[in-house]
Amino acid sequence: IIGVRKGGTRALLEILSLHPDIAAAESEVNFFDWEDHYRNGLQWYINQMPFSYPHQITVEKTPAYFTSPEVPERVYNMNQSMRLLLILRDPSERVLSDYTQVFYNHMQKHKPYPSIEQFLIKDGELNVDYKAINRSLYYIHMQNWLKYFPLDHIHIVDGDKLIKDPFPEIEKVERFLKL
Repeated sequence: IIGVRKGGTRALLEILSLHPDIAAAESEVNFFDWEDHYRNGLQWYINQMPFSYPHQITVEKTPAYFTSPEVPERVYNMNQSMRLLLILRDPSERVLSDYTQVFYNHMQKHKPYPSIEQFLIKDGELNVDYKAINRSLYYIHMQNWLKYFPLDHIHIVDGDKLIKDPFPEIEKVERFLKL
C-alpha cells in the first residue's frame, strides 16, 4: 500500500489483514523512502515482513511511498511485477486532515502552530510547496509511478467510499489481488 498519508492506508491495511490469505506488516517500514533503511539492503526489508505461508500475500503500507520521488524506481528494481494499492480521498479533505493531525500533535506538546491559512496561501496563490497540498497533487505523483508500473499494476482505492461502504471497495481490492 503506497499511500497517500491521511488517505485511509491504516483502515485499508486493517481490513485486508482480516483475510486469511494476507500477511500484513504491523508498522510502516519506510524502506524505500528512508535512506538509512534503504542502505540496509533488501534482506533488512524482508526481515521486517511478517511470517507468511507460500499461499499468502505479504502486504506493507507506507503512505510516504506515493509522494517520494525515488520510490517508484526502487520498488520497480526490487520487483517489476509488484501489485500496488493506492488509496486516495478527496484532496481538500485530505489536506485538512493532514493539517489537523500536525496541529493537534503540536497542541498536545503545548507548542504553537500557525493557522492553516498561513500555510495554504503564499504570495496570493495556492502554496503548492506546503507538504499537505503537495501530497494532494495526485496527478504529479502518479506520473512518476506510471514511468515504472503500468496502470494495471496499480489499483486505486477510493478512501471516501471505503469508509462509507467498505464492502464494494474491498471486493475490488480482492479481485485486483486475485484473492
